[in-house]
Amino acid sequence: MSSLARPTNGRMIGGVCAALARRFGTSATTMRVIFVLSCLLPGPQFLLYIALWILLPAEDKARTAW
Repeated sequence: MSSLARPTNGRMIGGVCAALARRFGTSATTMRVIFVLSCLLPGPQFLLYIALWILLPAEDKARTAW
């Protein structure tokens, strides 16, 4: 498993789904479909997405931190 950082390539809005897909070894499309389907359920999915967008470092910034 790779570290959790938003990639600079292959992201659509914020790169959160792409980062989670890399972390768990799935495709970004699969993760996006799971997120959209989860939005049909009650809960704070959009708030969680925004929080992860803010908290996860971008891939280029994560590399320079190490």
